[in-house]
Amino acid sequence: MKRANIFLALIGGLFLGLAIIFLIFPRPKFSEVERRELKTFPEFSVDRLLDGSFMSDVSSWFSDSQPFRDEFMTLSMAIKKKMALQRGEGEEQFVFHQTGDVGADLVPGGMDEDEDQSAGELADSGERDIPDGDISAADGEESKMSKSGILIVGSGDKVRALMNYSGSPSAGNAYVSMVNAYKEALGPEIKVYSMVAPIAMEFYCPEEARKRPGLYKSQLPTIRHIYSSLSPEVHAVNVYSALSDHAHEDIYLRTDHHWAPLGAYYAAREFARVAGVHVPELSEFDENVIHRFVGSMYGYSKDISVKNAPEDFIYYTPKDKSYTSTFTVINLDKDFRMIGEGKPFKSQFFKKFKDGSGNAYLTFMGSDFLIVKVETGVRNGRKLAILKDSYGNAIPGYLFGSFQEVHVLDFRYFPHNIVDYCRRNGITDFLFVNNIFNACSSGVAAKSRALLTRKDRSFATSATTEEKAASPGNHKDVDTPAAEPTPEIPANMPEEDAPDGPEPLHTTPTDTPPDTL
Repeated sequence: MKRANIFLALIGGLFLGLAIIFLIFPRPKFSEVERRELKTFPEFSVDRLLDGSFMSDVSSWFSDSQPFRDEFMTLSMAIKKKMALQRGEGEEQFVFHQTGDVGADLVPGGMDEDEDQSAGELADSGERDIPDGDISAADGEESKMSKSGILIVGSGDKVRALMNYSGSPSAGNAYVSMVNAYKEALGPEIKVYSMVAPIAMEFYCPEEARKRPGLYKSQLPTIRHIYSSLSPEVHAVNVYSALSDHAHEDIYLRTDHHWAPLGAYYAAREFARVAGVHVPELSEFDENVIHRFVGSMYGYSKDISVKNAPEDFIYYTPKDKSYTSTFTVINLDKDFRMIGEGKPFKSQFFKKFKDGSGNAYLTFMGSDFLIVKVETGVRNGRKLAILKDSYGNAIPGYLFGSFQEVHVLDFRYFPHNIVDYCRRNGITDFLFVNNIFNACSSGVAAKSRALLTRKDRSFATSATTEEKAASPGNHKDVDTPAAEPTPEIPANMPEEDAPDGPEPLHTTPTDTPPDTL
Protein backbone atom coordinates (compact mmCIF):
# COMPACT_ATOMS: atom_id res chain seq x y z
CA MET A 1 0.00 0.00 0.00
CA LYS A 2 2.86 2.35 0.86
CA ARG A 3 4.49 1.63 -2.51
CA ALA A 4 1.22 2.41 -4.29
CA ASN A 5 0.94 5.73 -2.49
CA ILE A 6 4.49 6.65 -3.51
CA PHE A 7 3.66 5.78 -7.12
CA LEU A 8 0.49 7.89 -7.03
CA ALA A 9 2.42 10.77 -5.50
CA LEU A 10 5.02 10.61 -8.26
CA ILE A 11 2.36 10.54 -10.98
CA GLY A 12 0.50 13.39 -9.33
CA GLY A 13 3.72 15.39 -9.05
CA LEU A 14 4.48 14.78 -12.73
CA PHE A 15 1.06 16.03 -13.83
CA LEU A 16 1.31 19.02 -11.47
CA GLY A 17 4.71 19.87 -12.92
CA LEU A 18 3.39 19.66 -16.46
CA ALA A 19 0.41 21.82 -15.53
CA ILE A 20 2.74 24.47 -14.10
CA ILE A 21 4.87 24.36 -17.27
CA PHE A 22 1.89 24.69 -19.61
CA LEU A 23 0.10 27.39 -17.59
CA ILE A 24 2.93 29.54 -16.20
CA PHE A 25 5.99 29.26 -18.41
CA PRO A 26 6.18 31.63 -21.42
CA ARG A 27 4.91 30.27 -24.70
CA PRO A 28 7.21 30.36 -27.74
CA LYS A 29 6.26 32.34 -30.82
CA PHE A 30 8.57 30.62 -33.31
CA SER A 31 9.72 27.01 -33.74
CA GLU A 32 13.32 26.59 -34.84
CA VAL A 33 12.69 22.88 -35.46
CA GLU A 34 9.73 23.42 -37.79
CA ARG A 35 11.00 26.79 -39.09
CA ARG A 36 7.60 28.46 -38.73
CA GLU A 37 5.73 30.98 -36.60
CA LEU A 38 3.49 29.30 -34.03
CA LYS A 39 -0.18 30.12 -33.53
CA THR A 40 -1.05 33.19 -31.47
CA PHE A 41 -3.96 33.71 -29.09
CA PRO A 42 -7.03 34.40 -31.25
CA GLU A 43 -8.89 37.68 -31.34
CA PHE A 44 -12.16 37.53 -29.40
CA SER A 45 -15.55 38.41 -30.80
CA VAL A 46 -19.06 37.42 -29.74
CA ASP A 47 -19.82 36.02 -33.20
CA ARG A 48 -16.73 33.81 -33.15
CA LEU A 49 -17.59 32.63 -29.64
CA LEU A 50 -21.12 31.70 -30.68
CA ASP A 51 -20.10 29.84 -33.84
CA GLY A 52 -17.40 27.91 -31.97
CA SER A 53 -14.42 29.16 -33.97
CA PHE A 54 -12.98 31.14 -31.06
CA MET A 55 -12.72 28.13 -28.72
CA SER A 56 -11.39 26.00 -31.59
CA ASP A 57 -8.64 28.57 -32.22
CA VAL A 58 -7.86 28.75 -28.49
CA SER A 59 -7.40 24.98 -28.46
CA SER A 60 -5.11 25.18 -31.51
CA TRP A 61 -3.10 27.98 -29.86
CA PHE A 62 -2.78 26.05 -26.61
CA SER A 63 -1.44 22.89 -28.27
CA ASP A 64 0.69 24.63 -30.91
CA SER A 65 2.54 27.00 -28.57
CA GLN A 66 3.26 24.76 -25.63
CA PRO A 67 6.34 25.76 -23.59
CA PHE A 68 9.56 23.94 -24.52
CA ARG A 69 7.90 22.71 -27.72
CA ASP A 70 11.18 22.35 -29.62
CA GLU A 71 12.83 20.56 -26.70
CA PHE A 72 9.99 18.04 -26.45
CA MET A 73 10.09 17.47 -30.23
CA THR A 74 13.86 16.95 -30.10
CA LEU A 75 13.44 14.41 -27.29
CA SER A 76 10.73 12.64 -29.29
CA MET A 77 13.00 12.43 -32.35
CA ALA A 78 15.81 10.98 -30.24
CA ILE A 79 13.47 8.29 -28.86
CA LYS A 80 12.19 7.42 -32.36
CA LYS A 81 15.77 7.07 -33.56
CA LYS A 82 16.42 4.48 -30.87
CA MET A 83 13.25 2.61 -31.91
CA ALA A 84 14.19 2.44 -35.60
CA LEU A 85 14.31 -0.94 -37.30
CA GLN A 86 17.31 -1.97 -39.36
CA ARG A 87 17.72 -4.30 -42.33
CA GLY A 88 21.10 -5.51 -43.51
CA GLU A 89 24.55 -4.89 -42.13
CA GLY A 90 27.51 -2.65 -42.87
CA GLU A 91 27.43 -0.78 -46.15
CA GLU A 92 24.11 -2.29 -47.20
CA GLN A 93 22.28 -1.24 -44.05
CA PHE A 94 18.93 0.45 -44.63
CA VAL A 95 17.07 1.89 -41.64
CA PHE A 96 13.37 2.62 -41.44
CA HIS A 97 10.81 3.50 -38.78
CA GLN A 98 7.81 1.51 -37.65
CA THR A 99 5.41 4.27 -38.68
CA GLY A 100 5.09 6.07 -41.96
CA ASP A 101 4.57 4.91 -45.50
CA VAL A 102 8.08 3.73 -46.29
CA GLY A 103 8.78 3.27 -49.97
CA ALA A 104 5.67 5.08 -51.11
CA ASP A 105 5.83 6.96 -54.37
CA LEU A 106 6.52 10.42 -53.00
CA VAL A 107 5.45 13.17 -55.37
CA PRO A 108 6.11 16.81 -54.40
CA GLY A 109 2.81 18.61 -53.92
CA GLY A 110 1.97 20.87 -56.84
CA MET A 111 4.30 19.15 -59.31
CA ASP A 112 2.44 17.97 -62.36
CA GLU A 113 2.87 14.38 -63.46
CA ASP A 114 0.87 14.87 -66.66
CA GLU A 115 0.09 17.89 -68.75
CA ASP A 116 -2.53 18.28 -71.44
CA GLN A 117 0.16 19.29 -73.87
CA SER A 118 2.16 16.34 -75.16
CA ALA A 119 5.89 16.35 -75.68
CA GLY A 120 5.42 15.98 -79.41
CA GLU A 121 3.66 19.34 -79.64
CA LEU A 122 6.74 21.18 -78.39
CA ALA A 123 9.68 22.25 -80.52
CA ASP A 124 12.72 19.99 -80.40
CA SER A 125 16.12 21.44 -81.22
CA GLY A 126 17.66 17.95 -81.31
CA GLU A 127 21.03 19.27 -80.12
CA ARG A 128 20.62 19.51 -76.35
CA ASP A 129 21.07 16.00 -75.07
CA ILE A 130 22.93 15.83 -71.75
CA PRO A 131 25.28 12.90 -71.05
CA ASP A 132 24.79 10.69 -68.02
CA GLY A 133 26.34 12.12 -64.89
CA ASP A 134 28.11 10.85 -61.78
CA ILE A 135 25.47 9.81 -59.26
CA SER A 136 27.76 7.64 -57.13
CA ALA A 137 28.96 10.24 -54.60
CA ALA A 138 27.08 8.56 -51.72
CA ASP A 139 27.30 4.91 -52.81
CA GLY A 140 28.12 2.71 -49.83
CA GLU A 141 26.57 5.12 -47.33
CA GLU A 142 23.90 3.84 -44.95
CA SER A 143 20.48 5.45 -45.30
CA LYS A 144 17.13 5.62 -43.57
CA MET A 145 13.69 6.99 -44.37
CA SER A 146 12.19 9.46 -41.92
CA LYS A 147 8.48 9.35 -41.16
CA SER A 148 8.00 12.56 -43.14
CA GLY A 149 9.41 10.97 -46.29
CA ILE A 150 12.88 12.52 -46.18
CA LEU A 151 15.82 10.22 -46.94
CA ILE A 152 18.61 10.49 -44.37
CA VAL A 153 22.00 9.44 -45.75
CA GLY A 154 25.25 8.89 -43.87
CA SER A 155 26.05 9.05 -40.18
CA GLY A 156 27.74 11.22 -37.60
CA ASP A 157 28.75 14.70 -38.69
CA LYS A 158 28.27 13.88 -42.39
CA VAL A 159 24.52 13.21 -42.32
CA ARG A 160 22.64 14.48 -45.36
CA ALA A 161 18.84 14.90 -45.67
CA LEU A 162 17.33 14.49 -49.15
CA MET A 163 13.99 15.28 -50.73
CA ASN A 164 12.62 12.83 -53.28
CA TYR A 165 11.78 13.66 -56.89
CA SER A 166 9.12 11.61 -58.68
CA GLY A 167 8.21 13.71 -61.71
CA SER A 168 7.90 12.62 -65.30
CA PRO A 169 9.52 14.41 -68.26
CA SER A 170 6.16 15.69 -69.52
CA ALA A 171 5.72 17.60 -66.24
CA GLY A 172 8.06 20.24 -67.68
CA ASN A 173 5.86 21.06 -70.69
CA ALA A 174 4.16 24.08 -69.12
CA TYR A 175 7.56 25.50 -68.18
CA VAL A 176 8.84 25.00 -71.73
CA SER A 177 5.82 26.73 -73.21
CA MET A 178 6.23 29.64 -70.77
CA VAL A 179 9.94 30.16 -71.53
CA ASN A 180 9.26 30.04 -75.26
CA ALA A 181 6.52 32.66 -74.78
CA TYR A 182 9.03 34.93 -73.03
CA LYS A 183 11.43 34.64 -75.94
CA GLU A 184 8.69 35.59 -78.38
CA ALA A 185 7.53 38.53 -76.23
CA LEU A 186 11.02 39.89 -75.49
CA GLY A 187 12.03 39.75 -79.14
CA PRO A 188 15.35 39.15 -80.89
CA GLU A 189 17.18 41.99 -79.12
CA ILE A 190 17.10 40.17 -75.73
CA LYS A 191 18.84 36.82 -75.32
CA VAL A 192 16.87 34.33 -73.21
CA TYR A 193 18.49 31.54 -71.15
CA SER A 194 17.00 28.65 -69.17
CA MET A 195 18.75 27.09 -66.16
CA VAL A 196 17.00 24.12 -64.53
CA ALA A 197 18.80 22.98 -61.38
CA PRO A 198 18.54 19.38 -60.16
CA ILE A 199 18.04 18.83 -56.44
CA ALA A 200 20.57 16.99 -54.28
CA MET A 201 18.77 13.63 -54.46
CA GLU A 202 20.11 13.18 -58.00
CA PHE A 203 23.73 12.90 -56.88
CA TYR A 204 23.59 11.71 -53.25
CA CYS A 205 21.09 8.85 -53.12
CA PRO A 206 23.08 5.67 -52.28
CA GLU A 207 22.89 2.75 -54.69
CA GLU A 208 21.12 0.56 -52.12
CA ALA A 209 18.38 3.18 -51.66
CA ARG A 210 18.06 3.74 -55.43
CA LYS A 211 16.99 0.11 -55.78
CA ARG A 212 13.96 0.54 -53.51
CA PRO A 213 10.70 0.84 -55.53
CA GLY A 214 9.24 4.32 -55.59
CA LEU A 215 12.12 5.93 -53.72
CA TYR A 216 14.33 7.31 -56.48
CA LYS A 217 13.74 8.62 -59.97
CA SER A 218 16.46 10.32 -61.97
CA GLN A 219 15.87 13.97 -62.78
CA LEU A 220 18.00 13.76 -65.93
CA PRO A 221 15.22 12.59 -68.31
CA THR A 222 13.08 15.56 -67.27
CA ILE A 223 15.91 18.06 -67.75
CA ARG A 224 16.78 16.50 -71.12
CA HIS A 225 13.15 16.80 -72.21
CA ILE A 226 12.89 20.43 -71.14
CA TYR A 227 16.08 21.50 -72.89
CA SER A 228 15.36 19.58 -76.08
CA SER A 229 11.86 21.09 -76.20
CA LEU A 230 12.86 24.74 -75.82
CA SER A 231 12.80 26.99 -78.85
CA PRO A 232 16.13 26.96 -80.71
CA GLU A 233 16.28 30.69 -79.95
CA VAL A 234 16.42 29.97 -76.20
CA HIS A 235 19.85 29.17 -74.79
CA ALA A 236 19.83 26.08 -72.54
CA VAL A 237 22.30 26.22 -69.64
CA ASN A 238 23.39 22.68 -68.82
CA VAL A 239 24.14 22.94 -65.11
CA TYR A 240 23.44 19.23 -64.66
CA SER A 241 26.81 18.28 -66.14
CA ALA A 242 28.55 21.20 -64.43
CA LEU A 243 27.31 19.94 -61.07
CA SER A 244 27.86 16.25 -61.84
CA ASP A 245 31.52 16.95 -62.60
CA HIS A 246 31.91 18.23 -59.03
CA ALA A 247 29.51 15.90 -57.20
CA HIS A 248 32.24 14.79 -54.79
CA GLU A 249 32.63 18.39 -53.61
CA ASP A 250 30.27 20.26 -51.29
CA ILE A 251 27.99 21.56 -54.05
CA TYR A 252 24.76 20.97 -52.07
CA LEU A 253 24.01 21.75 -48.44
CA ARG A 254 23.59 18.66 -46.29
CA THR A 255 21.03 20.13 -43.88
CA ASP A 256 19.14 22.47 -46.22
CA HIS A 257 17.09 22.04 -49.41
CA HIS A 258 19.20 24.50 -51.42
CA TRP A 259 22.39 23.96 -53.31
CA ALA A 260 25.52 25.28 -51.63
CA PRO A 261 27.12 28.52 -52.83
CA LEU A 262 29.87 26.35 -54.36
CA GLY A 263 27.30 24.56 -56.52
CA ALA A 264 25.82 27.90 -57.52
CA TYR A 265 29.29 29.04 -58.56
CA TYR A 266 29.69 26.14 -61.00
CA ALA A 267 26.19 26.88 -62.35
CA ALA A 268 26.99 30.60 -62.76
CA ARG A 269 30.24 29.73 -64.52
CA GLU A 270 28.41 27.53 -67.01
CA PHE A 271 25.87 30.28 -67.64
CA ALA A 272 28.70 32.76 -68.23
CA ARG A 273 30.25 30.38 -70.76
CA VAL A 274 26.97 30.13 -72.67
CA ALA A 275 26.42 33.90 -72.47
CA GLY A 276 29.95 34.68 -73.62
CA VAL A 277 31.04 36.63 -70.54
CA HIS A 278 33.84 36.11 -68.02
CA VAL A 279 33.48 34.79 -64.46
CA PRO A 280 36.59 34.93 -62.22
CA GLU A 281 38.14 31.80 -60.76
CA LEU A 282 36.83 30.89 -57.32
CA SER A 283 40.18 31.88 -55.80
CA GLU A 284 39.50 35.45 -56.96
CA PHE A 285 36.54 35.73 -54.56
CA ASP A 286 36.68 36.27 -50.80
CA GLU A 287 35.65 33.19 -48.82
CA ASN A 288 33.28 33.68 -45.86
CA VAL A 289 32.06 31.06 -43.38
CA ILE A 290 29.06 30.77 -41.10
CA HIS A 291 29.79 27.91 -38.73
CA ARG A 292 27.30 25.44 -37.20
CA PHE A 293 24.60 25.94 -39.81
CA VAL A 294 21.53 23.67 -39.67
CA GLY A 295 19.03 24.48 -42.40
CA SER A 296 15.48 23.66 -43.42
CA MET A 297 15.88 19.89 -43.72
CA TYR A 298 15.90 19.47 -39.96
CA GLY A 299 12.38 20.90 -39.84
CA TYR A 300 11.24 18.84 -42.82
CA SER A 301 12.68 15.54 -41.66
CA LYS A 302 12.24 16.04 -37.90
CA ASP A 303 15.23 13.73 -37.56
CA ILE A 304 17.58 14.40 -34.66
CA SER A 305 20.63 13.21 -36.61
CA VAL A 306 20.28 16.23 -38.94
CA LYS A 307 20.36 18.65 -36.01
CA ASN A 308 23.41 16.85 -34.64
CA ALA A 309 25.33 17.29 -37.91
CA PRO A 310 25.74 21.07 -38.40
CA GLU A 311 27.80 22.21 -41.37
CA ASP A 312 29.83 25.19 -42.48
CA PHE A 313 27.92 27.54 -44.77
CA ILE A 314 30.69 28.78 -47.06
CA TYR A 315 29.89 31.62 -49.42
CA TYR A 316 31.93 33.82 -51.72
CA THR A 317 31.87 37.58 -52.26
CA PRO A 318 33.58 39.62 -55.01
CA LYS A 319 36.93 41.15 -54.10
CA ASP A 320 36.03 44.07 -56.33
CA LYS A 321 33.52 46.09 -54.31
CA SER A 322 32.81 48.65 -57.03
CA TYR A 323 29.13 47.82 -57.28
CA THR A 324 26.01 49.26 -55.67
CA SER A 325 22.78 47.43 -54.86
CA THR A 326 19.41 49.16 -54.91
CA PHE A 327 16.55 47.39 -53.13
CA THR A 328 12.81 47.84 -53.62
CA VAL A 329 10.74 45.99 -51.01
CA ILE A 330 7.46 44.41 -52.10
CA ASN A 331 5.12 44.61 -49.12
CA LEU A 332 2.82 41.67 -48.42
CA ASP A 333 -0.23 41.08 -46.26
CA LYS A 334 -0.59 38.16 -43.85
CA ASP A 335 -1.59 35.92 -46.77
CA PHE A 336 1.52 36.99 -48.75
CA ARG A 337 -0.44 38.99 -51.30
CA MET A 338 1.32 42.05 -52.70
CA ILE A 339 -0.16 45.21 -51.17
CA GLY A 340 2.58 47.80 -51.53
CA GLU A 341 5.97 48.74 -52.89
CA GLY A 342 8.55 50.71 -50.93
CA LYS A 343 10.82 53.42 -52.22
CA PRO A 344 14.19 52.21 -53.60
CA PHE A 345 17.10 52.36 -51.17
CA LYS A 346 20.76 51.35 -51.19
CA SER A 347 21.83 48.35 -49.12
CA GLN A 348 24.36 45.53 -48.97
CA PHE A 349 23.75 42.63 -51.34
CA PHE A 350 25.38 40.19 -48.92
CA LYS A 351 23.96 40.11 -45.40
CA LYS A 352 25.99 38.86 -42.44
CA PHE A 353 24.69 36.22 -40.05
CA LYS A 354 26.23 34.91 -36.86
CA ASP A 355 27.59 31.39 -36.39
CA GLY A 356 24.80 28.95 -35.62
CA SER A 357 22.18 30.90 -37.56
CA GLY A 358 19.58 28.82 -39.37
CA ASN A 359 19.05 31.72 -41.80
CA ALA A 360 22.44 31.52 -43.52
CA TYR A 361 20.94 31.12 -47.00
CA LEU A 362 19.40 34.57 -46.55
CA THR A 363 22.95 35.88 -46.87
CA PHE A 364 21.99 36.68 -50.47
CA MET A 365 19.85 39.83 -50.37
CA GLY A 366 18.12 38.82 -47.12
CA SER A 367 14.73 38.07 -48.66
CA ASP A 368 12.77 36.99 -51.73
CA PHE A 369 10.12 39.71 -51.84
CA LEU A 370 12.40 42.28 -53.40
CA ILE A 371 13.41 43.83 -56.68
CA VAL A 372 17.19 44.26 -56.61
CA LYS A 373 19.22 46.22 -59.14
CA VAL A 374 23.01 45.90 -58.98
CA GLU A 375 25.13 48.42 -60.90
CA THR A 376 28.67 47.15 -61.39
CA GLY A 377 31.94 48.61 -62.58
CA VAL A 378 31.70 46.69 -65.88
CA ARG A 379 31.14 48.77 -68.99
CA ASN A 380 30.21 46.25 -71.68
CA GLY A 381 26.61 47.34 -72.25
CA ARG A 382 25.28 43.93 -71.11
CA LYS A 383 22.39 44.13 -68.65
CA LEU A 384 21.09 40.90 -67.13
CA ALA A 385 17.66 40.20 -65.60
CA ILE A 386 17.26 37.02 -63.54
CA LEU A 387 13.75 35.66 -62.94
CA LYS A 388 14.20 33.09 -60.23
CA ASP A 389 13.11 31.01 -57.28
CA SER A 390 15.38 30.89 -54.22
CA TYR A 391 17.97 28.73 -55.99
CA GLY A 392 18.63 31.83 -58.05
CA ASN A 393 19.51 33.92 -54.98
CA ALA A 394 23.03 32.49 -54.89
CA ILE A 395 23.79 33.16 -58.58
CA PRO A 396 24.02 36.98 -59.03
CA GLY A 397 27.05 37.63 -56.81
CA TYR A 398 29.29 35.69 -59.17
CA LEU A 399 28.23 37.84 -62.13
CA PHE A 400 29.06 41.33 -60.85
CA GLY A 401 32.21 41.24 -62.95
CA SER A 402 30.37 39.95 -66.02
CA PHE A 403 27.51 42.39 -66.64
CA GLN A 404 27.09 46.13 -66.39
CA GLU A 405 23.86 45.64 -64.46
CA VAL A 406 22.22 42.63 -62.78
CA HIS A 407 18.50 42.78 -61.97
CA VAL A 408 17.14 40.12 -59.58
CA LEU A 409 13.39 39.46 -59.83
CA ASP A 410 11.25 36.85 -58.08
CA PHE A 411 8.38 35.41 -60.11
CA ARG A 412 6.08 35.45 -57.05
CA TYR A 413 6.70 39.01 -55.93
CA PHE A 414 7.04 41.09 -59.08
CA PRO A 415 4.16 43.60 -59.48
CA HIS A 416 5.00 45.01 -62.93
CA ASN A 417 4.76 44.05 -66.58
CA ILE A 418 8.04 42.28 -67.13
CA VAL A 419 8.36 43.15 -70.83
CA ASP A 420 7.98 46.86 -70.04
CA TYR A 421 10.47 46.51 -67.20
CA CYS A 422 13.08 44.92 -69.47
CA ARG A 423 12.68 47.59 -72.15
CA ARG A 424 12.68 50.42 -69.63
CA ASN A 425 15.93 49.16 -68.10
CA GLY A 426 17.68 48.24 -71.35
CA ILE A 427 17.92 44.52 -70.51
CA THR A 428 20.05 42.58 -73.02
CA ASP A 429 20.08 39.14 -71.35
CA PHE A 430 17.27 37.34 -69.51
CA LEU A 431 17.94 34.24 -67.37
CA PHE A 432 15.45 31.84 -65.79
CA VAL A 433 16.78 30.02 -62.70
CA ASN A 434 14.49 27.34 -61.31
CA ASN A 435 15.00 24.13 -59.41
CA ILE A 436 13.43 21.10 -61.00
CA PHE A 437 10.34 21.13 -58.75
CA ASN A 438 9.40 24.61 -59.94
CA ALA A 439 10.26 23.72 -63.54
CA CYS A 440 7.71 20.90 -63.24
CA SER A 441 4.90 22.99 -61.80
CA SER A 442 2.19 24.36 -64.06
CA GLY A 443 1.34 26.81 -61.27
CA VAL A 444 4.82 28.30 -61.33
CA ALA A 445 4.72 28.47 -65.12
CA ALA A 446 1.36 30.25 -64.99
CA LYS A 447 2.59 32.82 -62.44
CA SER A 448 5.68 33.53 -64.51
CA ARG A 449 3.73 33.73 -67.76
CA ALA A 450 1.22 36.15 -66.24
CA LEU A 451 4.01 38.72 -65.82
CA LEU A 452 4.14 39.11 -69.62
CA THR A 453 0.69 40.68 -69.72
CA ARG A 454 0.41 42.10 -66.20
CA LYS A 455 -0.61 45.72 -65.91
CA ASP A 456 1.76 47.69 -63.68
CA ARG A 457 0.42 47.94 -60.17
CA SER A 458 0.59 51.27 -58.37
CA PHE A 459 0.88 51.18 -54.59
CA ALA A 460 0.54 54.05 -52.15
CA THR A 461 3.53 53.83 -49.82
CA SER A 462 2.68 54.80 -46.24
CA ALA A 463 5.10 56.22 -43.70
CA THR A 464 4.89 52.99 -41.76
CA THR A 465 5.91 51.03 -44.83
CA GLU A 466 8.91 53.27 -45.38
CA GLU A 467 10.00 52.86 -41.77
CA LYS A 468 9.82 49.10 -42.12
CA ALA A 469 11.75 49.14 -45.37
CA ALA A 470 14.56 51.09 -43.73
CA SER A 471 14.65 49.10 -40.48
CA PRO A 472 17.10 46.27 -39.76
CA GLY A 473 15.75 42.77 -40.41
CA ASN A 474 13.95 41.08 -37.53
CA HIS A 475 16.23 38.04 -37.49
CA LYS A 476 17.91 38.14 -34.10
CA ASP A 477 21.08 36.60 -35.53
CA VAL A 478 21.59 39.05 -38.39
CA ASP A 479 24.76 41.08 -38.07
CA THR A 480 24.22 43.98 -40.48
CA PRO A 481 25.47 47.52 -39.66
CA ALA A 482 22.69 49.92 -38.75
CA ALA A 483 23.81 52.25 -41.53
CA GLU A 484 22.94 49.55 -44.09
CA PRO A 485 19.16 48.97 -43.89
CA THR A 486 17.92 45.46 -44.44
CA PRO A 487 14.36 44.75 -45.61
CA GLU A 488 12.19 43.36 -42.86
CA ILE A 489 11.62 39.62 -43.09
CA PRO A 490 8.51 38.38 -41.27
CA ALA A 491 9.27 35.38 -39.07
CA ASN A 492 6.34 33.47 -40.50
CA MET A 493 7.31 34.03 -44.12
CA PRO A 494 7.57 30.66 -45.88
CA GLU A 495 10.81 31.07 -47.78
CA GLU A 496 9.34 29.99 -51.11
CA ASP A 497 5.59 30.27 -50.50
CA ALA A 498 3.75 31.89 -53.37
CA PRO A 499 0.96 34.34 -52.50
CA ASP A 500 -1.72 32.05 -53.93
CA GLY A 501 -0.47 28.89 -52.24
CA PRO A 502 2.64 26.78 -51.70
CA GLU A 503 4.85 25.86 -54.61
CA PRO A 504 6.03 22.27 -55.05
CA LEU A 505 8.35 21.37 -52.25
CA HIS A 506 6.19 18.90 -50.35
CA THR A 507 7.62 15.44 -50.71
CA THR A 508 4.92 13.58 -48.81
CA PRO A 509 1.17 13.71 -48.31
CA THR A 510 1.85 14.80 -44.69
CA ASP A 511 1.85 18.35 -43.36
CA THR A 512 5.26 19.48 -44.47
CA PRO A 513 5.90 23.20 -43.82
CA PRO A 514 4.62 25.25 -46.81
CA ASP A 515 8.11 26.12 -47.97
CA THR A 516 8.93 25.56 -51.58
CA LEU A 517 12.26 25.41 -53.22
